[in-house]
Amino acid sequence: MGAIRLSESLELDPQAYELRREGRTVRLERIPMEILLLLLERRPALVTREQIVERIWGKDVFVDTANSINAAVFKIRHALRDDPENPHFIQTVTGKGYRFIASPLDPPAADSRIEPVASPQLGFRRGWIFLVTAIAAAATVGAVLWRSISLAPPRNEGRQMLAVLPFENLTGDPGQDYFSDGFTEEMITRLGALQPRQLGVIARTSIMQYKESPAPMDRLARELGVQYVLEGSVRRDGQRVRVTAQLIHLKDQTHLWARQFDREATDVLLIQSDIARAIADEIELTLGASRASLERSPVFSTRGYEAYDLYLRGRYFWNKRTADGFRRALESFRLAIEANPEDARAYAGLADTYTLMGLYQYAPLAEAIPRAREAALKALEIDENLGAALTSLAQINLNYDLDWKTAGDRFRRAIELEPNYATAHHWYAEYLGSEGRFDEAFAEITLARKLDPRSIIMAVDHAYLLLYARRYDDAIEQFRAALAVEPRFGRAIGGIIGAYVQQGRFTEALAEAQRWQELDDGPWPWSALGAIYARLGEREKAQQALQKMEEACRRLNQDPRGLRWGWLLAMDRKDEAIALMLEVCEENPQAFIGLKIDPGYDPLRDHPRFEELVRCVSARRATP
Repeated sequence: MGAIRLSESLELDPQAYELRREGRTVRLERIPMEILLLLLERRPALVTREQIVERIWGKDVFVDTANSINAAVFKIRHALRDDPENPHFIQTVTGKGYRFIASPLDPPAADSRIEPVASPQLGFRRGWIFLVTAIAAAATVGAVLWRSISLAPPRNEGRQMLAVLPFENLTGDPGQDYFSDGFTEEMITRLGALQPRQLGVIARTSIMQYKESPAPMDRLARELGVQYVLEGSVRRDGQRVRVTAQLIHLKDQTHLWARQFDREATDVLLIQSDIARAIADEIELTLGASRASLERSPVFSTRGYEAYDLYLRGRYFWNKRTADGFRRALESFRLAIEANPEDARAYAGLADTYTLMGLYQYAPLAEAIPRAREAALKALEIDENLGAALTSLAQINLNYDLDWKTAGDRFRRAIELEPNYATAHHWYAEYLGSEGRFDEAFAEITLARKLDPRSIIMAVDHAYLLLYARRYDDAIEQFRAALAVEPRFGRAIGGIIGAYVQQGRFTEALAEAQRWQELDDGPWPWSALGAIYARLGEREKAQQALQKMEEACRRLNQDPRGLRWGWLLAMDRKDEAIALMLEVCEENPQAFIGLKIDPGYDPLRDHPRFEELVRCVSARRATP
């Protein structure tokens, strides 16, 4: 069924699962959308509360649904700009239910049921709760990442996968979003510790992709590769907290378990433990193994709930991988630490931000890395078993200390502690790739992407591994898919340029470099342009691009030598290129961490002085 015009400016598209006003999507979560579809389907008949409950939650639900229905209808009216005192679209029949009273300009067929998914028996299983903070919505990828990226979600190979949907804030106060959001994060962490070798829990960054673009559960199962979904809601009134939670098995849309919890707000961790244990009881038989203990101290402190929101805000900006994103991430992590000085995660986030700022040349390594190391060590001081903090420290060991052994040991220990921490698998894959151990690297990046299947940076770094493995066609396909989702992502643009250059496809590389320069007037796009013009024999344009690159470096207080050698190599001035590289290596051996695998170095591998460069990198190790 196509879109239905509800008025001159409003249309509802059941297939796209969207409400649009004048062509622009109007935000509407899943339960309100399901109720609106039901009302429209049965117009002008009255739809009772009992019919709504059966359609959305199923016949055998054991939770209080009244508040959820009231909140959903309020959200529908807000989206439609409907006045409950003088309704144009939805009429309340006191004590009974609701009816859709408007006449759509393009009405649905009289005998057709409006179904956004294939099966009409899904009932409440399609009606899951979906509300989180707007800040935490992962804008780094669009809702079509897995439909765009060429690799399908990896097979589970016997391990069950669970998605924890954001617990909905039913207080009616957006200022309480941090509470429900923090509850969601805590549940992801606790459920990830149940039996991590047999139960994988999808990372929060991937789940957030469905906030603005809700999807039916059958699509969720397909795109995320999950077998189970946990959904719920949180209502906080003064010092009382009511939490509802329900577990769904997606294979047959079975409603396995539903429960309601009422506690004092101070007992929130006890509520989380109760829910985690109840879910573990339901899935234990499926897993075929006993679960790990839940009695150890939780990763997250009960103090300063606002730190949840600040930490998540920091990770959102950190994932952008831009200068402004890193700046805002630092600010958010610092505020999180102020709100909760014992939040080890915030220190790990601070460490990761400083590390990448140094590696991306947004800050001098000599200044950024000591701060990163200090923050990572502080995180471990607070929680010695925090895998995220060990991952932060391992990344410093690898990319700054050039201490491969210690980095490898810490990555493996981090994964042992938190097998469901996607970033640990991601960065360990890069570590393995830097060693040329590509089979192992691809296995780890696959695990990372299974846990966080909508992460744009993991998709792009997967493409880089393909590039380094000389699988250029596969790399280009991956880079193109990522750029279809995020056309402005510089790391992806730089990667596809490199792959095109390796294949001698300089015209395509030039087009990408020109587009990159239009998006970003920084040194990297100008460096790429200069090298491509040189390879095309356009020496004057190459020289002009080099000058622009150096101007951009001066403007940003960056050393241009690390980019100039690539231009010299493209000009076939190999002796000058390697002399400059050796000069840079004496001061910054970290710049050549990819020496063993990067095809960009291939033209120099038979140069008489190349071994000098290899020895420089292996011998020059920063002091921890």
